[in-house]
Amino acid sequence: MADQVLVSLRSIQVLRIMLSGIFLVAGFNHLIHLDKTVNRLNTARLKDVAYFFGDPKWLVIISGVVMLFAGFSLMMGYKTKIAASILLLILIPITITIQMGQMSTLGPLFKNLAIMGGLLFFITNNIQYKHK
Repeated sequence: MADQVLVSLRSIQVLRIMLSGIFLVAGFNHLIHLDKTVNRLNTARLKDVAYFFGDPKWLVIISGVVMLFAGFSLMMGYKTKIAASILLLILIPITITIQMGQMSTLGPLFKNLAIMGGLLFFITNNIQYKHK
């Protein structure tokens, strides 16, 4: 039998909603400020990581759309494990390309690592909602 911990349902909902916010904002910004985001990618020291996957403009558009849909799904608690997994897969190359290329500012790197931890919470836990 797996270890069990009692956690407030409300705290899980708050975590899910707060965690999804960064992806909703980032996805929206990817689409609204497309050229600015592409320029940021083009100036990253590890931009070749992104170029390996394709045209930076399309990568920004696709990642923006995916972050919006998966972020909304996470926020609503719909297919939470799948949404969190997709967001983690989007966040890994962004973190490598942008944050790891700027080692002079470690704050954004550790912010992304913390976000990954939150996503891993939803990926690794089988959260079941039971009402009394």
